[in-house]
Amino acid sequence: MDVAIYQDDGVESGETAELDPTVFDIEPNDHVIWLDVKRIQAHQRQGTSKTKERSEVRGSGRKLYRQKGTGNARVGDAQSPIRRGGGRAHGARPRDYTHDLNRKEKRLARRSALSYKAANDNIRVLEDFSLDRPDTRALADLFEFLDVSGQDILFATTEVEREIYLSAQNLSDVNVQEVNSINTVDILDADVVLLQEGALDWLTNVLTTAPTVELAA
Repeated sequence: MDVAIYQDDGVESGETAELDPTVFDIEPNDHVIWLDVKRIQAHQRQGTSKTKERSEVRGSGRKLYRQKGTGNARVGDAQSPIRRGGGRAHGARPRDYTHDLNRKEKRLARRSALSYKAANDNIRVLEDFSLDRPDTRALADLFEFLDVSGQDILFATTEVEREIYLSAQNLSDVNVQEVNSINTVDILDADVVLLQEGALDWLTNVLTTAPTVELAA
């Protein structure tokens, strides 16, 4: 599958790039996509919720009144969970929600997500370029020429491009990341995926070879 390569002004360069069918044209595995999305979202949970249980609530362990003879229901101390101001029975405790998938499943999830985008013609390839200084207007004009303005854009650069990243900060629908840090959720959340040539080569190399490079969480 060949796609046109665009220059940094949005004009076609006259050259094409091949989208490897083993990465961009597979039968998507929805279950593995779900597993990877669930894993990524679990990693984002803080897991810091905490309530005080009976042994942690301030107060003495004194029995409030004697066991028998008052006509009242029997009680223990003021920290009892059934009393106002008492501890919480089986309360929330800090915990780690993270879980993992093996590398083959992570790669399959990313290939499946990319195949969905390619099937809908939502992948564009750009020449590698840098900006001398942050320039939001230049980036906005590029997206306008590519006819992707107003859509959620994932822009994967070959290397860390600070000026491009800063240029996109005032564009609420643009997510600029170095290619080795994008994950399945980033791809699925975007309407259009823009790949610099080097980023395309990196993705193709990593997702078609034996798992030797660790992907982004």
